[in-house]
Amino acid sequence: MLLPWIALVLPASFSLPSARNLPADGYKLPPKEIVDLLDAPPTPQALPSPRGEWMLFVERPAMPSIEDVVRPWVPLAGMRVDPALNATQQLSFATGLEALDIASGAKTRIELPARARILDTRWSHKGARLALTLAGEHEVELWFADANTGVARKLVGGVNAVLGSGFAWMGDGERLLVNLVPKDRGPAPERGARPAGPSVQETAGTKTALRTYQDLLADAHRRGALPAPRDEPARDRRPAQGRALPRRKPALFADVELSPDDRHLLVTTLKRPFSYVLPAGLFPQTIEVWNLKGERERLVAEVPLGESIPQEGVRTGPRNVQWHAAAPATLVWAEALDGGDPKTKAEFRDRWMIWPAPFVGEARLLVQLWKRAQGLQFLPRPDHVIVTEYDRDRRWTRTTCIDALDPAKDPLVLDDRSTNDRYGDPGAPVTIPNESGKRVVRLDGNVVYRSGRGASAEGERPFLDRFDLRTKTSERLWQCAPKTYESLIAVHASSASTKPVVVTSYETPTETPNFRLRDLGRDTTRALTAFTDPQPALRGVKQELVKYQRADGVALSGTLYLPPEWKEGTRLPLFVWAYPLEFTDAATAGQVSGSPYRFVRVRGASQLLFALHGWAVLDNASMPVVGDPETMNDTFLRQIVAASQAAIDHCVERGVADREKVAVGGHSYGAFMTANLLAHCDLFKAGVARSGAYNRTLTPFGFQSERRTIWEAPKSYLELSPFLAAEKVNEPLLLIHGEKDNNMGTFPIQSERMYAAVKGNGGTARLVVLPGESHGYSARESVLHTVAEMFEWCDRWVRDAQSAAAGARGAVEAGAR
Repeated sequence: MLLPWIALVLPASFSLPSARNLPADGYKLPPKEIVDLLDAPPTPQALPSPRGEWMLFVERPAMPSIEDVVRPWVPLAGMRVDPALNATQQLSFATGLEALDIASGAKTRIELPARARILDTRWSHKGARLALTLAGEHEVELWFADANTGVARKLVGGVNAVLGSGFAWMGDGERLLVNLVPKDRGPAPERGARPAGPSVQETAGTKTALRTYQDLLADAHRRGALPAPRDEPARDRRPAQGRALPRRKPALFADVELSPDDRHLLVTTLKRPFSYVLPAGLFPQTIEVWNLKGERERLVAEVPLGESIPQEGVRTGPRNVQWHAAAPATLVWAEALDGGDPKTKAEFRDRWMIWPAPFVGEARLLVQLWKRAQGLQFLPRPDHVIVTEYDRDRRWTRTTCIDALDPAKDPLVLDDRSTNDRYGDPGAPVTIPNESGKRVVRLDGNVVYRSGRGASAEGERPFLDRFDLRTKTSERLWQCAPKTYESLIAVHASSASTKPVVVTSYETPTETPNFRLRDLGRDTTRALTAFTDPQPALRGVKQELVKYQRADGVALSGTLYLPPEWKEGTRLPLFVWAYPLEFTDAATAGQVSGSPYRFVRVRGASQLLFALHGWAVLDNASMPVVGDPETMNDTFLRQIVAASQAAIDHCVERGVADREKVAVGGHSYGAFMTANLLAHCDLFKAGVARSGAYNRTLTPFGFQSERRTIWEAPKSYLELSPFLAAEKVNEPLLLIHGEKDNNMGTFPIQSERMYAAVKGNGGTARLVVLPGESHGYSARESVLHTVAEMFEWCDRWVRDAQSAAAGARGAVEAGAR
């Protein structure tokens, strides 16, 4: 079921009213102003062409319908597969495309069928060619479009888009490698009335620290949905068709990648035994090199089932096998030197190996790493590569440029810092496609370019630097102006003064994000778009970066949003929204993230909507957990309570918040935080917890950044489970969860059992389970209902609730009368 064969396809060249119910179907609506705001079509997504001549604008609806979200799907080895389309489950589709010629400013509408549902769109790295997939009723179709004319036509149906997009441009930029569903594959196996037998698992002495994966092969029936495919006979199709590779022994293709010279295929196939407890990516694999006739040239690796990978470890043997982007046909891969176990002491943890065509003899060593390999980037010349390694113990990253011809030569250090150090981030190398379409680091002579977010104490100011590999000097070419937010989208050809031309996205709190063409050499700017404000109701919302301190001296920050009608000195109910993050030191924990100069826009069930509902909102409130990575969670509760106290104190002292009317909320790990805060402090009057995990005995092999198992740190696991402290939850708790949550650790049963625990102990709670939704909420009906629920809950138990002090005064006065 759902398996590909390979073909080549050649195209021709304010305070608002209370929320109300919708009696028709049980879904609620928030106030009309909120509905209209969320229904507003968003500005299109921009996809620049690889060489910078074009920009494609991808149009999407504001939200998909519930019908799209509940479309039938099959859980299959960690995937969600749409059996009608033979594709990974898609919740939202693009609906229109428009191409912009950057040089002339001319726009071309891509001519697609009415009501087209666009799955994926990719530029060729040469010219104005576009390839895209459309979702039909019963198949995925591959289309070709010309940005010059807007003409689009269907190339082939039956694309298999389960394990990837189903297509890729070949190195010549004119042909496509496509995965297709065999016509003789046959129907999916049906579940009979009588089960074939029980599902059986057995273990005998092998340690297997399993994460809580979702959508696995639960029984023999689902395992039967992963048979080997049958390839169709070869056939020729020109110019709008192609030819299939010759028939081969059936196999389950997990990945197929062309070599830069278009002469070889790197083929990864999955094989039995399949697993009931692991996703497909950890099934046994065979990695081979084929020629374009479909014949195996070399075996690269036989990869075993990944059930014995140590916690936070990696597989042994070749992993991350890939083509060297700057060589015609050379393989590179990483290998563990410590058995894949981060707890094993080793002089070197990893190494990168290199193996050029014709793939005879042994692969040679490229470089050995003291720490775990995290990334590999290629320069246009194959004699140098950029390597990134990660130190788990210190949470440290190191990036170096090495001489591939002389690995013993001292490397050039490009980055060496804590992963939490936003301020010290020198930026990532800018990449471009080479002649074969593989991405390489842009290199002008000895110069590389680095772009970054430019985090600072005043907020982010994105930048572009030029770094000379020979002199080891850096020059800042451009940085976002103060009190604005302008980010880099693409770096194009250099101008006469050797400085590049770039495309940026510019915005301010009052100016809609739009794209600009900047010539950094000539210091000129030209507007590329003129999008208008899709949500003008938000323009009156006031935003401010606020900074404050925790009692232990750790610096904290957040973004404060205030209603349009707010007047200085007016105290409002406050909604604190946060997500805890881990840090090894107080200095990086106190660094500011984000920018107060962004254009405020909301998508989905955003907490920022409370600012239009008469509330103050402290968004992205710092909740750092600082300490040794091995034991920091032992003080998790104390640290989040202290951070919450500091946040409330600051907003009260600032004159915007009423201390007696404060709610807290979060999503996922933020929901876990919310439930713990209601159980372990009395700072908040109510909480909103969405898609969280509350019983840590159900995630026994670790959660978030916790490295210990429950057997190694039982006290911490139990103390951190708000489910086990449900009798202490004496403030109203709203629990919201997607019915089909597939995030590791956040099974819907987490919210169901938390609700039952609060109810069983006499607490106040409400459980909302959204039909068909996953970890995040997509459907229009679900999003609007979630907003209505949050408004109603917080209004009822916080904004409109009588404070304890006021209640006591009222009782005294009544007694006196």
